[in-house]
Parts: sequence; C-alpha cells; structure tokens
Amino acid sequence: MIEFRLPSLGADMDEARLNEWMIKPGDPVEKGQVVAEVETTKSAIDVEAWHEGTVAELIVEVGQTIPVGTVMALFLEPGETPPTDRPPQAEVPATPAPATPAVENPIAQSPAVETPVVETPAPTSPTPTPAAPAAPAPAVTPTAATPTPAPIADSGAAPTTRTRISPAARRRAHLRGIDPDLVSGTGPGGAITLADIDRAADAAPTAPSPAPSVAPAQTAATAADRAREMRRTIGAAMSRSKREIPHYYLSESISLAAAQAWLSERNAQRSVTERILPAVLLLKAVAVAAGRYPEMNGFWIDEEFHQQSAVHVGVAVSLRRGGLIAPAIHDVPDKSLDRIQADLTDLVKRTRAGKLRSSEVSDPTLTVTNLGDQGVESVFGVIYPPQVALVGFGKPVVRPWVVEDDIRPVPVVVASLAADHRVSDGRRGGLFLAHIRDLLQRPDQL
Repeated sequence: MIEFRLPSLGADMDEARLNEWMIKPGDPVEKGQVVAEVETTKSAIDVEAWHEGTVAELIVEVGQTIPVGTVMALFLEPGETPPTDRPPQAEVPATPAPATPAVENPIAQSPAVETPVVETPAPTSPTPTPAAPAAPAPAVTPTAATPTPAPIADSGAAPTTRTRISPAARRRAHLRGIDPDLVSGTGPGGAITLADIDRAADAAPTAPSPAPSVAPAQTAATAADRAREMRRTIGAAMSRSKREIPHYYLSESISLAAAQAWLSERNAQRSVTERILPAVLLLKAVAVAAGRYPEMNGFWIDEEFHQQSAVHVGVAVSLRRGGLIAPAIHDVPDKSLDRIQADLTDLVKRTRAGKLRSSEVSDPTLTVTNLGDQGVESVFGVIYPPQVALVGFGKPVVRPWVVEDDIRPVPVVVASLAADHRVSDGRRGGLFLAHIRDLLQRPDQL
C-alpha cells in the first residue's frame, strides 16, 4: 500500500486546501498523472502522482485544509490486491451521533448520502383522512443502509445539508450569479464542479439577477485577506531563509553586445511569435554554468548538501495580485533555445492564471530572478530554501565600455549571486558568475 501525501510545494507553504479530486477509488494511476488540485496562498496547483498504482481510498475530503505531509489517499502497488480486512473502516462511527461532525472543517464533513430522504411517518396524524393513502405516491423510500435519524423526523421539516462544492466552483457560481444549492453535482460523491456551474448558468433565464449588494465588499475583503496571508507567508519563508542560511553576495557587470547582436540577427528571420527573448539566453547560460559548478545546484536538507544532477531553473514570476512564485523549467541545459522560449511563455501564462503543476513548484534546483527592462540595475535576492543559490539580473543599461582599446556604448547587465556559505565560498561563486559572463559572449554555442 502506498501512502499519497500532500507534497511540500515551496518553502513558503505550510498547508493547502483540497479543491478537487481528479481520481476515484478503483482508478489506475500513472506516475506524473494529475490526481488532485490544491490551493495555497499563492496559486491553485495540480498535484501529480509520484507512483504508479491503483486508487484504494481517498482520505481527504474536498474543501479540507491540510498541512504538508498529510496522507491524502492510499494507492495499491501494481499487482497488489485490496486487503480483505479494512482497518480504517473501524474508525467510522456505525451510528450517527451528535459529536460526529468535525467542528474545525464543516465543509469537509459531507453526509455519506448526498440527497437524504425524509420519511414522513404516517402514524403521527391522529385523524387519518381518505387522502392519506396518496402520500406514498412519489414512491421515494430511503435505502436500507441509510436509517433516518429520529431528530430529523421530529422537526417536521426537511433537513438542511451543506452543498459539496469546490472553492473554485463556488467562486464561479458567485461570478455567474448561480445559487449552488440549486445545482445538481456530477463530481465525485455528487460534488458540484465548474462544468456543473457553467451548465446551470447557460440554462438559466437571460433576465438579470443582481448579486447581493454586499458582494463587492465581500469580494474586496476576501482579496485583501488573501493578499495579507500571502505577504505573511512570503515574509515567514524569507525570514527563515535569512535566519538559517549564511548568505554571501557577489556581482558581475556583463556586456550583452554579442548576445543582443546575435539575437537581432536570428530574430530578424522569424515572426514576432517565434522570436527568442534575451531572458532565454540568460536562463540557458545560468543552467550550463550550474552544471560546471554543481555546488550551486542542489538542496541543503538535514544539515547536508544534496547535489542534483539535473538542472531545473526556477523562474521568479510576479503575480498580478502581488507577490511572486518561482516555478521550474526542467532540464534547461538539455533544451534548445526555442524550447526554453516556449516553456517560459507557457510557464508565465499558467503561473499568472494560477494553474501550475506540483513538480514545477517543488523541483527548482536554483532560481533566477530577472527584472527585465523595468526596475533597477541590480538585484540581490534571498535564497529559496532548501536551494543554495539564486542568480539575479537587473535591467540592461547602455554604458561606456572598453572594446579593443576603444571606448564604445555597450548594453550591460549586472548579474548577482546569492549563495549559501555552508556549501560554497566566494571564490567558487566568482568563478560561477565569470562562466556565465563568458557563455554570454558566445551565444551561438548556447
């Protein structure tokens, strides 16, 4: 039996909320398959399976917020058969009791049956009438496995149940003016999905249905709360980084004359959508240099450096609502510039749309932050734990530069390095930056 746990999706993540399951018990699962969507303070992230197997049990309910490392599901290994005895079932109460609902997360505590049926007890009427036999006409009876609790019958009214709906679908319902309680869910266990909301909205009358007057204020409050929570999370992660990692900083001014001339010549033969950005050259140069200086590429875990053979470059992307996230482009040294450009475009688009995969968030072996044409001339970043290095590029500026005993105006960029002194020292860091500089003087070799 394989325990599928919520992975750590960055140093600034302690917990996440389960938005949606993409699987159900009995489904086969392949390694790398997206099995769930979780939401952190920064983004919605598709979580991938790290093992091949078959879904045995889904443990975490949709809407539940769980800490990193929590067992979310159980998978059977290939060839493994389900156990005849199911110990987890013994933990489920056999009869409903007042203490059964969990107070800390009422959304996750959905009833076992999505549409409970209230049995109208005929003996409660003291004076039977001729019309009484017509009452059972709908022929709706509760299943034998679902006893009707007595307290509900005593109330004389239908019980109120909490609608099972993911946070993403609930937001979509609010935007489209749909009451989730009036929508039939087609998701796992009858949960309402985004598609259910869209179908209900498309089938709704065209007459305008104004949203409650408090909706804009509530939306603004929610956005402000999320922004505060994001800043708190980022601050906690960066405080931990500066407290635990002995940073050292270096910088190098690099001429971009050769790189820009080569790019201009290459892009002149291409359409606008096929052109390569200068940032792609920078990413490739950093990744190639990291392969030569491996102490910049890896993780510090359990008081030990774990060098990584593959170079997955994290790209710092600013979010439209504030904050930033640094998902990875995988295996950068092995990719062509065209492929890196396509991957970068796709990654930025999905990052700002809040649609990343867990491997992209958890895999970066070092990070690059690039201010592009905006901002300042240099940036000195803070290392993302458990990584051990971060490279920054400021905006390119034209400076006087000595070229073959002549002074010329040359585009120059300041490359900076923040590195972990537990793994490397200034000499190796300086050689690393110098190698990036030399690679950018020979862009055709990249």
